[in-house]
Amino acid sequence: MIFLDAAATTPVRREVLEAMWPYLTGEFGNPSSHHSLGDAAATALAGARAATAKALGCRPGEVIFTSGGTEADNLAVKGIALARRSADPGLDRVAISAVEHPAVEESARYLERVHGFGVDVIPVDRYGQVTEEALLAVLGPRTALVSVMYANNEVGTVQPVARLAALARERGIPFHTDAVQAAGWLPLDTGALGVDALSMSGHKLGAPKGSGALFLRGRTRVEPLVHGGGQERGRRSGTENVAGAVATATALTLAATADPAGPSGRVAALRDGFIEAVLAGVPGAFLTGHPTERLPSVASFCFPGTSGESVLLELERQGVICSSGSACAAGSDAPSPVLLAMGIEPAVAQTAVRFSFDSAITAGELQEAAAAVRTAVVSVRALGPTS
Repeated sequence: MIFLDAAATTPVRREVLEAMWPYLTGEFGNPSSHHSLGDAAATALAGARAATAKALGCRPGEVIFTSGGTEADNLAVKGIALARRSADPGLDRVAISAVEHPAVEESARYLERVHGFGVDVIPVDRYGQVTEEALLAVLGPRTALVSVMYANNEVGTVQPVARLAALARERGIPFHTDAVQAAGWLPLDTGALGVDALSMSGHKLGAPKGSGALFLRGRTRVEPLVHGGGQERGRRSGTENVAGAVATATALTLAATADPAGPSGRVAALRDGFIEAVLAGVPGAFLTGHPTERLPSVASFCFPGTSGESVLLELERQGVICSSGSACAAGSDAPSPVLLAMGIEPAVAQTAVRFSFDSAITAGELQEAAAAVRTAVVSVRALGPTS
């Protein structure tokens, strides 16, 4: 099997499993308990927080451990917007890009539906990027929060987050970025990015599912979504998942302390070769997303004259595992809102297939996968577009 769906999830790294194992077994204490087992858990939690903060270029107190990227997005979007409006009732709008992950979009729509907020959707260009002009067009005196993802989970386009965040900062508006796909591939220094909140998920870079974190810049007010015992400095109640926090910190540290050149350059070169092979071998195919400002690990295509789901099934039959888009839209046969926002026709958007790699991918695997894509598309086209 050639696994090309790393944007959906990655296997747990052995180093991560070994680091978290003690806190699933002998060191099982509650970090809020005042005895030796609790103290050991509290020490591990503090160490994980410090390591995560180092990887994100922030202070330990600015790290909130969560159950993953979805919770982190919800806490950032809902929590910051609600806190801002509580302080100033005139702040009743949120701005999100047209290509956000559902965790951000649905959080904004919840604010609209339940709390009466307005939602301003920032359009993107044909590559899926937000321009500075597009952001400025929606910002106003009532904007409580801006949320623009760092890198898109479907097409891999990377946003100019630092420039966009600077525009919001000049107007005193907090800026959140969903960095779930960027973690492990792009710089996560929150100071350099200039963001006020950043979400990440452990299972995208070798930690288990159900682990993640939110960076929340000091003095940024947030309304908690989960109330209770006041853990995480009152911002996210509930007994902390110590093993998950250790796993997240370990995965981030491993990504940050890898070869100084990082895996990005090597994987990007392999990705470019794969893109070239697919486009050369499949007439009519075209790449989606930005041609250069994209994740090293993602290559996404439309194959007009096919059904994307049929191509997936044929590829799996040949031992290649990939995706038709976001794993969070599993079971939906509707065209991707991301592709529609980029101006792709609905019928063509339904032919999309995404290939995403981890850092261990090889040239041989991608050569074999490109050959399989050619065979799969030819086979599906021969059966007709609804096959």
